Amino acid sequence: MKNLIEDIKNREFRRAYLLCGEEMYLKVQYKKKLQEAVLGSDDTMNLNIYIGKGIDTRAVIEQAETMPFFADHRVILIENSGLFKTANEELAEYLKKVPDETVFIFVEDEVDKRGKMYKAVKSVGRIVEFNRQDEKTLMQWILGILKREKKKITQQTMELFLERTGNDMENISHELEKLLCYTMGREIITQEDVVEITAGQIENKIFEMIRAIGEKRQRDALDFYYDLLALKESPMKILYLLVRQFQALLQVKEMLGNGYDQRQIAAKIGSQSFIVKNYVRQAHFFSKEELEEAIQDCAETEEAVKTGKMKDVLSVEILIVKYSQKKAFD
Repeated sequence: MKNLIEDIKNREFRRAYLLCGEEMYLKVQYKKKLQEAVLGSDDTMNLNIYIGKGIDTRAVIEQAETMPFFADHRVILIENSGLFKTANEELAEYLKKVPDETVFIFVEDEVDKRGKMYKAVKSVGRIVEFNRQDEKTLMQWILGILKREKKKITQQTMELFLERTGNDMENISHELEKLLCYTMGREIITQEDVVEITAGQIENKIFEMIRAIGEKRQRDALDFYYDLLALKESPMKILYLLVRQFQALLQVKEMLGNGYDQRQIAAKIGSQSFIVKNYVRQAHFFSKEELEEAIQDCAETEEAVKTGKMKDVLSVEILIVKYSQKKAFD
């Protein structure tokens, strides 16, 4: 990313740029910055956009050969084309001889690093992979926005906000905008504000449901389940997320037993520290054997639904009732 920022700052551009990775927010932001740096904010005459699969390679090349209209550069913007998952030898070869006036910008979700297109861009341009940001980076980013808006937030409230929004920057940005509007006229953002205004991810509701199961709050656990059904979530998706959470808790339980601390667990499983802190808290409510049994029960429940032995809604409900009425293990 540093090299891309330098290119934008110095107005010195390569023949091609590939912006890839799972963090959509950063891809969109840097696509705009790069495009505006090359063309300026108002130049649409020299911008050619191609979106989706099935792009006519020959037409793209012909456009790339066209001299820019009263400008220094022409931008060929190609998004979600799948070109980096297939062998497009013609375009890969062409990138080696692109006119100095033309700049290709590729924005892709998935790429094959062994493919010719990837190697071609790497040889003549820059590849920037935008991955999910870590907890520290997200907090610094959010604090920067809040400081600009003259808002204050505690560490605990910040952690709650990230728990409810996840680490997708697009979702964080959307929820933060809502939060700023909600707290207009006030300096301090409270936990009550966060709970009131943020939607809360489905995964977060699942986590709260498991917490209720672990604490044997059966009514709450079932209410969370009914809420998810009301949100049109399928019982099988809920079951999938349930087993995923049980598996995560089992993994954390085993690592705690082997002497790992929270920081080591976070690094090992690739989760943010505040998430691991919650896992550690949750794992206390289950024994290793109970988690293993729950995972096995989830698998058997899925099989029973698939074979028509049980109805999906009822099967998950029975599972929740079973584990929310058992005696908790320490």
